[in-house]
Formats: sequence, structure tokens, C-alpha cells
Amino acid sequence: MKVLIVHAHPEPKSFNGALTERAIQCLESTGHEVVVSDLYRMTWQPRSSRENFLTTANADFFKQQIEEDYASNNGGFALDVQQEIDKLFACDALIFQFPLWWFSVPAILKGWADRVFAFGKVYGYQNMLETGCLRGRRAMVSVTTGAVESLYTSDKSGLGHIEDILYHVNFGMFRFTGFDVLRPFVSWGPSQKSFEERQEMLDQYEARLSRMWTEEPMTFRERRENKLLVKV
Repeated sequence: MKVLIVHAHPEPKSFNGALTERAIQCLESTGHEVVVSDLYRMTWQPRSSRENFLTTANADFFKQQIEEDYASNNGGFALDVQQEIDKLFACDALIFQFPLWWFSVPAILKGWADRVFAFGKVYGYQNMLETGCLRGRRAMVSVTTGAVESLYTSDKSGLGHIEDILYHVNFGMFRFTGFDVLRPFVSWGPSQKSFEERQEMLDQYEARLSRMWTEEPMTFRERRENKLLVKV
């Protein structure tokens, strides 16, 4: 199997870096192929603009969805975008590796999704959810938090359940484009843990990755209307 890891942390020696390194080691040791898009190392451009494209559908008014659809039918994506699209369609599983910043993904990772999950190519028309273009593949979040696990509750004193916080990724990015979505692997507050506790987290991640091909995916309530979805 081929696994694409989209890694979004600026510090190679971070715990996010350690998680990605462990994933590479354990996956490759069991015969899988691993491709890593290290967004900071790549100096990935997160801002969407006409620079996403080699083609132009409408020179007078920029609407990204229309330009994406036109580029999808005319070989019109910029090289950096096309390379990531190719990686996406070549993979059997996708992992997002990132720190939870402001209850979301780092901007560079959101910008990767904004540019790479292109209308007409990765989703659109009837190709969404259970009929999504990336169906048959698996996707998983591996995330680190600043706070410890006990704070991530849905009661009045808590920060909210982690699956609610990550819904926009698990459903809005992964499932929406057709992926079977695995429950997130969460490294709770690694900066507050001892070296031995962090090593245990890495071992738990390795064990989790060994089950990623057989575990049951998450389920969502899926509703949609048969109409064109529009980016605004």
C-alpha cells in the first residue's frame, strides 16, 4: 500500500516530526510505500490565487471553483498543485500530521487543502461523500495538542470533544471527498510529558498504524442535495 503523509509543523525536531519519522519507519518496515509532503520544508504556498493555474476560464473575474473545473478538463493546474493532486490519487491512505492550533489545522495545511482539493478533480457534481473521487482510500488525522486529555470534554468547563473539534477535517475534507475516515490518533500534551511517556505515545502510534488497514471507519450522517456546491 502507498501512504501519503501531509506533514505540517515548522520544527523538524518537534514531536510531530517524531510521529512522522515513526510512521515512515513502521510502515516501510512492513512493506508499505510512504510519500511525505513536508509543507514547511517544501515552502508550500498556502494562498489561493490565479497562480494555482496555468489556464484561465475567466480573465475578468476570479472564481476559484470555476477555474478549478476548467483546469481539471484542460490540464491547467500549476506544477506544485498538480504534483500534490497526483500524490493524492496515487495513495491508498492519507495521514494529516499537525499540531492543533486555535482548534484547527495550521494555515499552511488548510492552504494545501484549499489548493489541492480542487473542484472537478477531487470533488464536485455527483462526486461527493459516498461517491467521492477518493473513495476506496483511507484517511486519518494524527494530531498533537497543547493541553492534556482531561481538558477535552464537552461539559461547560471543557474545551470540547476532540472529534467535534476535528469534524471539519474528518467530514469536511476527508469524507466529503470520498475517503473512509479513521478515528484520529491524538498525542495529548506531549510537551508536558516525560521522555518515557512520549516514547510510549510513539509506540501507541505504531500499534495504531499497524491496524489502519483493518479497523472500522467512522460513520457520519450523510445528507446532500443533487446540486452544484459553490465556493464563496
